Amino acid sequence: MDFFSILVIAVGLAMDAFAVSVASGVTITAMGLRQTVTIALSFGLFQGIMPVIGWLAGIGFRDYIAAYDHWLAFFLLTAIGAKMIYESFQLEEDRCDEFCMTGGRLFLLSVATSIDALAVGLSFSLLNITILTPALIIGVVTFLLSYLGIILGQRVGHVFEGKIEIAGGIVLILIGLKILLEHTVLRAV
Repeated sequence: MDFFSILVIAVGLAMDAFAVSVASGVTITAMGLRQTVTIALSFGLFQGIMPVIGWLAGIGFRDYIAAYDHWLAFFLLTAIGAKMIYESFQLEEDRCDEFCMTGGRLFLLSVATSIDALAVGLSFSLLNITILTPALIIGVVTFLLSYLGIILGQRVGHVFEGKIEIAGGIVLILIGLKILLEHTVLRAV
């Protein structure tokens, strides 16, 4: 898989964390640099680790499903994208006047926003794609977009919140379709 495709997947995966970051920037009125970096680092770290976990799980049974791995990748990415689009309409509005992101809440949000990356890691293993470089790119992109999301949330508010999730979902669905077409229609040509 080429760098551009991995970058597009990374941006698509980071949209959950970006949306939560925007919401955090909007709802947490007293957030300094340390808290901003902590949230972005947590999202980036989990988003980078989860594909590795998914990839490791997938290599165990990759040989058994090699004949239809592209279909599985397509369905996984489509399901993830559809879930992101659905969740874009479910965003919460909880405002707090001080930094209210506890360690437990940050952990749960980090895990919740990176479950999609676990499935992508599984897809990568099925497609026989090495994981270290994509995982690093996914983690770094998520960190940067989460950091940017908090700053945008503090400045812009709810203008882009749901639209970002929708765009990320559409990107993942299109990547899944691209994989399916490359392994079926385009391979036959």
